[in-house]
Amino acid sequence: MCNFDTDIGTEELAHLEMVATIVHQLTKDLSMEEIEKSGFANYYVDHTTGIWPQAAGGVPFNACEFQSKGDIITDLMEDMAAEQKARTTYDNILRLIGDQEICDPIRFLREREVVHFQRFGEALRIVQDKLNEKNFYAFNPGFDCDECVGKN
Repeated sequence: MCNFDTDIGTEELAHLEMVATIVHQLTKDLSMEEIEKSGFANYYVDHTTGIWPQAAGGVPFNACEFQSKGDIITDLMEDMAAEQKARTTYDNILRLIGDQEICDPIRFLREREVVHFQRFGEALRIVQDKLNEKNFYAFNPGFDCDECVGKN
């Protein structure tokens, strides 16, 4: 499982690099008039045309984007949800953009999110198969045990 996680993590960083490259290519030659008309002025004031990861609504990327509970089922479900949210974001970008030079790498990234979702789903199935099937949603077998339940 460890290699699986690091492989996807490495690929996700590459996704960020690809998106940052697209943004850089789209903004590097903007005139001041284009910056003002496009609504890019506030961003430009803080970052010029440098890449500063943030959500479309302007919220900067931060460590809160990483969710982990330490429970394998919860964490894999979170990973799957993150892949679906990324896929939806790429779908929305493709609905807005017609430029093939942008759409082609976005389609590639979207396809990778689908693959990652499938891999996390496979990992979840493996974990569930190895747990007590009657209880895999009821408790965390790595933490909850008969001796621990009810103790303060």
